[in-house]
Amino acid sequence: MTAYTYEDIAKMIDHSLLNPTLTTQELEAGCALAVRYDVASVCIMPFYLARCAELLSGTTVRASTTIGFPHGVNSVAIKFAEAEQALEDGGQELDAVINISKARSGEWQYIRDELLALTETIHAGGAKIKVIFENAYLDDASKIRLCEICGVLGVDWVKTSTGYAPSGATFPDLELMRKHSPPSVQVKAAGGIRDLETLLKVREIGVSRVGATRTESMLEECRKRLGLLPISNISASTAPASISQKTY
Repeated sequence: MTAYTYEDIAKMIDHSLLNPTLTTQELEAGCALAVRYDVASVCIMPFYLARCAELLSGTTVRASTTIGFPHGVNSVAIKFAEAEQALEDGGQELDAVINISKARSGEWQYIRDELLALTETIHAGGAKIKVIFENAYLDDASKIRLCEICGVLGVDWVKTSTGYAPSGATFPDLELMRKHSPPSVQVKAAGGIRDLETLLKVREIGVSRVGATRTESMLEECRKRLGLLPISNISASTAPASISQKTY
C-alpha cells in the first residue's frame, strides 16, 4: 500500500454541506469542523458561500459551492450568473453539474459550449471548476465522451455524482474516468465515500478528491492508524503542520 500522511488524506476531502435541511448553526459548525480537521475545502450551499469564505479566511481550507445543482438543467445564462455570484462571494472551487438531459440526448455541442463558457468564466475569476457528470444516468460511452470534452477544455476535475442520484461513485466509473481523462484533469469521487477504507481504495485508483459528509469519523480513523492524537485531544494552539507528520 502506498504510504500516506494525515495531510495527504485530509486534503483529499471536500467536506459537504449541501443538504438543504441543514440549519445555520449546522452550517457554521460544519465550517468549523473543516478547519479543525484541515480538509481541502468546504462545499456549501450557494446562499451561504460568502459567510463560508469569511469563516475559512486565513486557513488552508478552500471555499467551494455548486452550479446548476443538483439536476444541471438550468439555462446556460442562469449557470453563468451562478458562477459569477459564486466568484463574487469568494468561491475558490465551483462544482458544476452538466445538463444531464442534453448528455442523454447526445447533444455534445451544447455540452461543450456550456462547459467552455463556465470554465473560461471560472478560470478568469481565479477559481477552479469541477464538472459533475451524474454517472447514474449515463452509459459508459457518454462518460468517456464527457471525459474527452473536459480534457480538451482544460477543466480541473471531473466528478462522478451529486450524491442525490440513485447511486454515487463506483470503482468501475472512477477507473474509467481516470483512464479517459488526461493527467492534467483530476478525478473527484462523490456519493458513497463513507469510510477511510473506501477513501484509500479510490486513492489507489488515482482519485485526488472525494466529497464527504462523514469527514470527522474518516479522519479520526486515519489519525488512529497513523498513531496520532485525536483532534479533540489537541490544544487549539497546536499548529496544523505539527499534527500531520507521521506516515503510514
